[in-house]
Amino acid sequence: MIIKKYNNYSEEEILGLYTDAGWVAYTQDPETLRKGYENSLLILAAYDGEELLGIIRAVGDGETVIFIQDILVYKRYQRQGIGTALLKACNGQYGKDYCLLQIRGPQTSSGVRLLRVYERVEE
Repeated sequence: MIIKKYNNYSEEEILGLYTDAGWVAYTQDPETLRKGYENSLLILAAYDGEELLGIIRAVGDGETVIFIQDILVYKRYQRQGIGTALLKACNGQYGKDYCLLQIRGPQTSSGVRLLRVYERVEE
């Protein structure tokens, strides 16, 4: 597996990943999703050869706030450390003090694994 910056947006590739995740709000409006990618602070992708395994997309100002907007891994590749590797790679770009991760959806074992990468911050 290799993690690299995602520079060349492929609608087919990205819609396939979001469809696999069941994120229909994104797949129903591909143009808005493309614009969201264009305006993102950082996008990293995990690949096995030419095959996309997962992606992480961060938004923010790059200095005081880095928000993990999306992190997706194809279902068939989950529970193999890909999501954790993507988070660590993003963390390496900016540092964990300012990276914010919001977990959406039901609490799952993968959600628990994601929380281990970051320290919990209490308000």
